[in-house]
Amino acid sequence: MMILWAVLGYLLGSVPFGVLISRAMGLGDLRKIGSGNIGATNVLRTGNKPAALATLLLDGGKGAMAVLLAWGFGGDIWVMQVAGVAAFAGHCFPVWLGFKGGKGVATFLGLMLALAWPVGLLCCATWALAAYLSRVSSVGALAASAGSLVWMVVTGRPELLVSGVVLAALVWWRHSANIARLRAGTEPKIGQK
Repeated sequence: MMILWAVLGYLLGSVPFGVLISRAMGLGDLRKIGSGNIGATNVLRTGNKPAALATLLLDGGKGAMAVLLAWGFGGDIWVMQVAGVAAFAGHCFPVWLGFKGGKGVATFLGLMLALAWPVGLLCCATWALAAYLSRVSSVGALAASAGSLVWMVVTGRPELLVSGVVLAALVWWRHSANIARLRAGTEPKIGQK
C-alpha cells in the first residue's frame, strides 16, 4: 500500500502546472523565463498575476490532493505522509521534465494543510510574514519549512516530525542557490524580474 501511494503521489505531484498554465496563457516556456523554475514565483515574473495565482493554488492543491486521496481510501497517517512526501518529490523531480522541477514550496504548504490544518495554517502564516517583512519569497519558504517542525510540536502532532524533517531538508536543499544569493545580497525581491 505504501508503494502504491508513493507512486500515485509522485505522479500527481509531477504535473507541471506552472509550465502548462504559462503555455496555455501564451506566456512562453516558463523554463526559459526568470529563474527557469516551474513554480508560482517564477510565473509571477512574467507579470501575469492570475497565472501565478493559478499555479500557486494548483501546485498546493496537488500536494493536498495526494494526502486527501490516501486518507479517503483508508490510509493511515503514515500512508498519508508517504503520499505527501512523494507528491513533493514529484514536483521537484517530475519525470515529464527530465526530473528538473520546482522548489516545492506551494506543494509543501498544500500537503501540510491536508495533513494537519493547524500546522498548515501556521506554516502559511509564517511564509506570509517572513515574505512580507523581507520581500523575498525564498525567505518565506525557508522560514515556513523550518517553522513547520516547531508548529508540529506546538500543536501536538509529533507523528509528523519524520516527514517534516525530510520535507524541510529538501526545501532548504532546493533553495541552496537562493541561500547563496541571500548571503551575497543578490536575491531578487518578490515580483522583480
